[in-house]
Amino acid sequence: MGESGKIESSLRKVRVGVVGVGYLGEHHARLYSDLPGAELVGICDLDPDRAAAVAKKYGTRAFASPAELAREVEAASVVVTTRDHASVAVPLLYGGIDLLVEKPLAATVAEAREIVEAADRVGRILQVGHLERFNGAVRALAPLVREPRFIEAHRLGPFVERAADVSVVTDLMVHDLDILLAVVPGEIRSILAVGTRVVSDHIDIANARIEFDSGCVANVTASRVSPEKQRRIRIFEPDAYMALDYARQEIEVYRKQAPLAPGGRAQIVRETVHVEKGESLREELIAFLDAVRERKAPIVSGRDGLKALELADEIEKKIG
Repeated sequence: MGESGKIESSLRKVRVGVVGVGYLGEHHARLYSDLPGAELVGICDLDPDRAAAVAKKYGTRAFASPAELAREVEAASVVVTTRDHASVAVPLLYGGIDLLVEKPLAATVAEAREIVEAADRVGRILQVGHLERFNGAVRALAPLVREPRFIEAHRLGPFVERAADVSVVTDLMVHDLDILLAVVPGEIRSILAVGTRVVSDHIDIANARIEFDSGCVANVTASRVSPEKQRRIRIFEPDAYMALDYARQEIEVYRKQAPLAPGGRAQIVRETVHVEKGESLREELIAFLDAVRERKAPIVSGRDGLKALELADEIEKKIG
């Protein structure tokens, strides 16, 4: 990750903008304004006062609309409310703009497909903001996963009003669903799920049991009504146990090794795994800029985002 930053700094600046500068969108603007490989041309937001304040803070220009911004940039982050992703992203793609769309890709599977199809039709880069793929611990863990048999993931935290427009499945659980689809081979065989509303009009706590045709079973829990944050995943293999803390970017790996003496018990030995910690969003934006420059497939493609949303949708249907 650090190396990617070094390489990125020596390449041409990508003219980029940010559509939607609320809590998360401002962080996109902050990082673009600081990255050597980006030129933050401008931002826009439904709230003109907010747009003006963020533009002034990061030394850029506030545009009145995404269409006006599109005339000046080659790439953009779309960080508006989920329900507006498709209405903002599709015209930008047809306008020739490469996009990083925050997760979930869209409010519905149909809208997500519309975004992906638009990107394919006009040959634009479409990256989806599944941030955990750029977590230093996840990057270190992914190549170590060989034969997952059971996975347990917990993503818990207190209620945040800005995410109340979607369920906890598409708000929080979708992060872990994306990780599952990236590390577990094969197709999904069955899904069992439960959940309930607590403080919003959508599901606020959910659990899903997902069985893959490889035999792997994943038990995934997400809650946005818990008093403390927890972001962890554990992976069990026939000869290994791996535990990852997303927030701390730390990994524990234990592997079974041959007994010291014939007839003895197998040993369980802890492996040392180097994790290059960093700001995941920064690494995500660097990867997006790199994909734009080199015209290569992004690490988290539109189709990856669509698959994660399709799985989230199936879980929500099971909950009812």
